[in-house]
Amino acid sequence: MADNTYDAIVIGSGISGGWAAKELAEKGLKTIVLERGRNIEHVKDYPSANKNSWDFPHRGGRTTEMEENYPVLKRDYALNEKNLDFWANEKDSPYTETKRFDWYRGYHVGGRSLMWGRQSYRFSDTDFEANLKDGHGVDWPIRYKDIAPWYSYAEKFAGISGNRDGLDILPDGDFMPAMEMNVVEKDLAARLKQEYGGKRHFIMGRTANITVPHHNRVNCQYQNQCWLGCNFGAYFSTQSATLPAAVATGNLTLRPFSIVTKIIYDKDTKKAKGVEIIDAETNKTYEFYAKVIFVCASAFNSAWVLMNSATDIWEGGLGSSSGQLGHNVMDHHFRLGAGGTVEGYEDKYTFGRRPTGLYVPRFVNVAGDSKKRDYVRGFGYQGGAGRGRFGGEVAEMAVGGDWKDAITEPGTWNISFTAFGEILPYHENKITLNKNKKDKWGLPVLDMDVEIKDNEKKMRGDMMSEMKDMLDKIGVKNVNTYDAGYGFGQGIHEMGTARMGRDPKTSVLNEHNQVWDALNVFVTDGAAMTSGACVNPSLTYMALTARAVNYAVEQLKKGNL
Repeated sequence: MADNTYDAIVIGSGISGGWAAKELAEKGLKTIVLERGRNIEHVKDYPSANKNSWDFPHRGGRTTEMEENYPVLKRDYALNEKNLDFWANEKDSPYTETKRFDWYRGYHVGGRSLMWGRQSYRFSDTDFEANLKDGHGVDWPIRYKDIAPWYSYAEKFAGISGNRDGLDILPDGDFMPAMEMNVVEKDLAARLKQEYGGKRHFIMGRTANITVPHHNRVNCQYQNQCWLGCNFGAYFSTQSATLPAAVATGNLTLRPFSIVTKIIYDKDTKKAKGVEIIDAETNKTYEFYAKVIFVCASAFNSAWVLMNSATDIWEGGLGSSSGQLGHNVMDHHFRLGAGGTVEGYEDKYTFGRRPTGLYVPRFVNVAGDSKKRDYVRGFGYQGGAGRGRFGGEVAEMAVGGDWKDAITEPGTWNISFTAFGEILPYHENKITLNKNKKDKWGLPVLDMDVEIKDNEKKMRGDMMSEMKDMLDKIGVKNVNTYDAGYGFGQGIHEMGTARMGRDPKTSVLNEHNQVWDALNVFVTDGAAMTSGACVNPSLTYMALTARAVNYAVEQLKKGNL
């Protein structure tokens, strides 16, 4: 086999790209993974994994220089000195904002699989049917039954811990044992269930942290420093799980510092024959060829690659014939909710740093919700209860030995929840190529033109008030709501720029994640999403990717690709 010819090419090495690499390699295809950034080796390249805040020059915080170099990252929690090298260099890789968009990227092997929040939930039939029922976007070309086996497949390999809660709105999966609620959470969960007749629930967050040893990975040690890299491999990432599996086959080639600039399209065969890259270190251009290409560069970068490809055939790029490429941008709006204090547990405390919390499944605009809402779709909550240290708020104890003694004592029990709401797939929410601004390598950058609209704004009121009502009813004291404001993209769940659908006139991809305009090109990351639901989407990317690879290999064997 020639050095530049493979059976399969995978663009990107994050959650979706890692899965594509594993599945293709395990099915016998000689596969190359092209990653635009540097390599990060498991364990070896996690310099902060075992450090505490006091081990850093600025106690893990940020500096003025960091804020100047990362003007987007500084908008939220992500900018800090603990894992700064895990985030993309904003000066080398800029973008423009017609409307504000907070784009938090990881340009390295593993991508954001190293920094993700690990919350792992299945979409339900309600989610897959929503567009058709309320008329927003286009209908998903699949239903829950089509992807359910692939959810199971992904869960069993990735290692998702959780309980089987028996809720239609949040289907159960193939889980490892769940992490435990603390005593306050257990009691409040029981009160909530009784107060609402079993219609609302506090459940244990389903997370991609293994709780038993699994595939040479050690179970979670409750350090809760996951986004710094885990030396135990306890949370799912490309480095801990899919990449080792792919490497073990002997079929994988990994090429970091490889920026894919375009997919090479053959207008005679109406298929892609390979990709062109720029070596990020040398600026030299190379071409690689394969029978099948998986585009998994993350939702916006996958759309960028398509937009920059086959422009001699389609002005808007490969996959643009429907007029949908780059449109229908989604995220999850959040940064608001409610919390309060809990009395009566002064003799109880917690142990360890659990890396997940409680989840409250969606209960609005679903069966059993009798309240008339002035918006469609819904939201869930993430949060939990805990007990910190005494804060020293008493004025006369602000200094001195008595104050020092006081702050060694446990403080008040608190419980707090943040709501995560669905954003509808609006056609006018779009990204486009800005050819007037170039990145370090002379490539056009993306321009963001997205915003939340009335439906989401109306939802935000309920996202606060419903939690306040629940906490009040179950005996939480001093309940307050909060809204810290939301910038589109802060959910780091960008989706929808190359959506799946039933009709090539209204979608970019078909039911198998194939680009309608080139059937040997598959897009299986967030770009493929037809709607966003209100749950974290990464588990769905895993399932879609495994499903699409299985189909691609079947079609290759039949000679159809």
